Amino acid sequence: MRIDPETAAYGRALASHHHGEQLSDMKDCCIDPPRLRHKVRVRNHDRPAMPPPPPPLPPPPKPDTAPGTDTAGPRVYSAPALEKAIDIIELLAREPGGLTVSDIATRLSRSISELFRVIVVLDRRGWLHKAPASDRYRVTYKLLETAHRATPAQELTHVAAPLMHALAATAMQSCHLVVRNGTSGLIVLRQESPGPTGFAVRLGTSIALATNCSGHVLLAFMGEDARTAILDETTDAATRASLAPHLAAIRDRGHEWSKSNRMAGVSDMSCPIFGYDGHVVAALTIPFLEVIDETPHIAADEALIALKRTATAIPQALGWSDPQAMPLNPSLSVAAPGKRKRATQPSTGEDLA
Repeated sequence: MRIDPETAAYGRALASHHHGEQLSDMKDCCIDPPRLRHKVRVRNHDRPAMPPPPPPLPPPPKPDTAPGTDTAGPRVYSAPALEKAIDIIELLAREPGGLTVSDIATRLSRSISELFRVIVVLDRRGWLHKAPASDRYRVTYKLLETAHRATPAQELTHVAAPLMHALAATAMQSCHLVVRNGTSGLIVLRQESPGPTGFAVRLGTSIALATNCSGHVLLAFMGEDARTAILDETTDAATRASLAPHLAAIRDRGHEWSKSNRMAGVSDMSCPIFGYDGHVVAALTIPFLEVIDETPHIAADEALIALKRTATAIPQALGWSDPQAMPLNPSLSVAAPGKRKRATQPSTGEDLA
């Protein structure tokens, strides 16, 4: 087969153009120059293209404007879980009887699934308390404790400490303050006798409410539902039956006076301490130690009078007033609460027995 000299020259020039690449098939040399030039252009387009440049970075966020400089007003932050917790606490604060989870969801126009975890956390942290019998949640005194923590006049131990110091100096006896801690009592404050000898209970001691003078006072003056729940859990039926008239007598007298169930020669006398809302919050107790020598001391009757006077002064400092003397609802804004007439003077024979 004879090749045209012009076509052969064109093929040699094309091979030189591709860096000396030799033609393996002589038929490619027989393709006319226009078609061969098109094939070369296609091969050049098959080469991999460079990747596109990355997109430009977004502009940095603008710093928050200072309050008052933005015409649109200050930024309003949202914390949904915190807002739910506050709504729940504010709602239950208006419901002394408590509400169930479904009642809370209905009042707040929310679903139970939205509020359940928030309520459980508030219960675990001590802000709410769930009644086992009714599944109702109520707010606890932690709200009051937290709100008035920076105000010593509203905290029981801060108010009671100087008054108890004066009581111990007057009676020449030690005294202590007992509060309810679940189904037992807890000594949270004490003042030792300034005399050469004395008897005092260790701070932080836990006592049984049903078998202790201070516990009897707390049981006598607390609500009936709370008293029944504690006695059902800690005593048997016979003990509850014998204790009921004794607690009623304590409420009538306004105090308890009995021989110590731990120490011979010691008589416990105790009076209730009421909070600003009129509920019993503590019992103030003197473990009266009988003196048989010439050491200066006062009689037991005089010590009881001093104890009642102090037990009246502490609630008044907390904002409580006797409902009989002032039938209005107790309030911290009351300037001069009426004088309480809770207890009568002790008799000589019956109380000392």
